[in-house]
Amino acid sequence: MDVKFDGIPEGATRIVYVRPVKVEDLPAEVQAHAGGLTTIYALHDADGDRLALVRDRALAFALARQNDMAPVNVH
Repeated sequence: MDVKFDGIPEGATRIVYVRPVKVEDLPAEVQAHAGGLTTIYALHDADGDRLALVRDRALAFALARQNDMAPVNVH
């Protein structure tokens, strides 16, 4: 079955996974830059490599889309 889905770029390598991360679980040098936040959001590629850390979910999705990637929630 070949069905087009608007909003998803062609090819699975363009998917980026967005998941919440507790700041307390990050290295001390990253925690120092968290500005008092308790949760931030990580963007990961299909291999699980962390691409970025951002302050909120909306910013994570915007960053992914600006880089021609399709963001997907991870719980």
